[in-house]
Amino acid sequence: MRRLLLLPGWAWLSLFVAAPVGILAAIALATSREAVPPYQLGLDWSSLAGLADPYYLHGLLGSLRIGAVTAIGCLLIGYPMALGIARARHGQVLLMLVILPFWTGLLLRLTALIAIFRDEGMLNHALLSLGLITRPIAFLHSDFAMYVGLIYCYLPFMILPLHARLAAANPALEQAAADLGAPPWRVFARIILPLSRPGIWAGLALVFVPVTGEYVIPELLGSPASLTMGRVIWEEFFENRDWPQSAALALVLLALLLLPALAFRRTGPRTI
Repeated sequence: MRRLLLLPGWAWLSLFVAAPVGILAAIALATSREAVPPYQLGLDWSSLAGLADPYYLHGLLGSLRIGAVTAIGCLLIGYPMALGIARARHGQVLLMLVILPFWTGLLLRLTALIAIFRDEGMLNHALLSLGLITRPIAFLHSDFAMYVGLIYCYLPFMILPLHARLAAANPALEQAAADLGAPPWRVFARIILPLSRPGIWAGLALVFVPVTGEYVIPELLGSPASLTMGRVIWEEFFENRDWPQSAALALVLLALLLLPALAFRRTGPRTI
């Protein structure tokens, strides 16, 4: 019975995870050519050998940096929000407001951010009206706009697991520590923070993994000079039509993004 219940899940993973990865691996070992499709299946290791190119390494490091900065930014902003929602009387309403942006399409939200950050946008208009600046600042197509967009779009992925852990914590532990004379900062450091550590790891993984492979937000809001793995794969696939090289890059990115998930699986049960 247990195997029958797991069968749909395994079938889904095999069809939509294992099969695409196998197709990517086959294309990565193919030979690039000018035809339709632009590759010939075989055992050509040149695409994998070309991964050591400094251009690709620069794009990979850029993606890892963007993922790490966004994850830390979401943690610093999301932890106080999750703690406040868990302690609020109407926490479910506040949690619904956190999830509310998901009811709107991503491109529509990014269009709103573009309208805010452009030279004639609302942010520059407000700063000019207050006399804080004398001429518009180029917010759009900068690292600032990119990180704001990434944190805005992925912040709920940090708040939700943190709220789940913080809301499930026994408030009697904090009350007992306060009765024993512990100041608020020690209660937070010794009780609240350790209890929420699994939620922290889960939130970091949920933000870091998709942001590292993000393409749309850095492309629409980020600087043209900022190189990411998503842009590199797009260029190899659509502009250079080198499908084996783009498939090899995608496999490398996928392998690296599995590491945070494996690390969370090892550390998660021991911190609960």
